[in-house]
Amino acid sequence: MDQHITHDPHGDGIDRRGMLKCMAWVGAGVAWTLTGGVLTSRLLGREAAGADKGDFTFVQISDSHIGFNKEPNKDVVGTFKIAVDKINALPDAPAFLLHTGDLTHLSKPEEFDTVSEILKGAKVGARYFVPGEHDVFTDDGKRYLERYGKDAQGGGWHSFDYKGVHFVGLVNVMNLKAGGLGVLGQDQLDWLKKDVSGLGGSTPIVVYAHVPLWMVYEKWGWGTSDAAQALALLKRFGSVTVLNGHIHQVLQKVEGNVTFHTACSTAFPQPAPGIAASPGPIKDTPADKLRSLLGLTAVNYVETKSALAVIDATLV
Repeated sequence: MDQHITHDPHGDGIDRRGMLKCMAWVGAGVAWTLTGGVLTSRLLGREAAGADKGDFTFVQISDSHIGFNKEPNKDVVGTFKIAVDKINALPDAPAFLLHTGDLTHLSKPEEFDTVSEILKGAKVGARYFVPGEHDVFTDDGKRYLERYGKDAQGGGWHSFDYKGVHFVGLVNVMNLKAGGLGVLGQDQLDWLKKDVSGLGGSTPIVVYAHVPLWMVYEKWGWGTSDAAQALALLKRFGSVTVLNGHIHQVLQKVEGNVTFHTACSTAFPQPAPGIAASPGPIKDTPADKLRSLLGLTAVNYVETKSALAVIDATLV
């Protein structure tokens, strides 16, 4: 597959400009605008002059880790609420919200209750979820599925269509071992094949999951072992956008017809791939810098038959 990396001084296929932008953002939000087929990022709560509002907007939020109470953030509820405030400050209410996992830190009932209560205040049309490993590791996902998987398949995978775009929520954290790679599994791959089989190749596809579907850093388990099989099923589509969480920072990659984005957490940052001994919260983050390392993502879509292009931009 042909590969194009927009900025890759390290030769590892990672555009680290996204990480620097994440560090520069003030507040807890980044909005993705899809206008005329071009995907552009901007700070949530700020609008570019004359910006095209597009056909519809959706929001991605990730890694809220409700229940975490250590350095560098002992108030993850507060920063999660700030993210929702950023969503509510958008001039037009998003059609829906995607949460890409680690809603909770220990998958306790009261943690899920807090997530649900806060998200009730989000001015969005609907809410969709995929689990992170922190949502399923204590009880094999029973509590998560009881709340968010009633209309889903297997471990919580699902799909839906909205205004000509096909959205696919994948689950790659069931039975995830510490430091291990994400796994989709054959049952889910078979379902995905059937799910997209009736779609025309011009249908825009948006895939969202917790662990990245590209190999960000194998040593830390920042990738999915059978992602290539899933992506092969999407190869015939002209435009595929993949949204992930898990690594708590913004990275992007363009490979053939697929654009990959990872999202910041609303709870705490993690180190860039390979620059620390292991992943985990950056405990020495200064309090006055914390919010500039947190974020979320939104997308404004305009119908187009051309492939998506990705342009990152800040509004400062």
